[in-house]
Amino acid sequence: MVGLKLPRIPDRTPVKLTILVPPDLYQALVDYATLYSQIYGREEPLIELVPAMLAAFLEGDKAFVKGRAALERRT
Repeated sequence: MVGLKLPRIPDRTPVKLTILVPPDLYQALVDYATLYSQIYGREEPLIELVPAMLAAFLEGDKAFVKGRAALERRT
């Protein structure tokens, strides 16, 4: 069978992660959501913003990206 142009879509099943954060971090997240809303004219709940923030942080961490690539080469 001929391969399709679109590769197999990876698993996108969400994984629930529950964390406790200190009050000052919670307030910073609320403030971020407020600024996000003012800048983009659209309110997003923290439950949607936090995963995007974590992904952006990890993608921007050059040492993590390099280390992760090394881990993947070993497997």
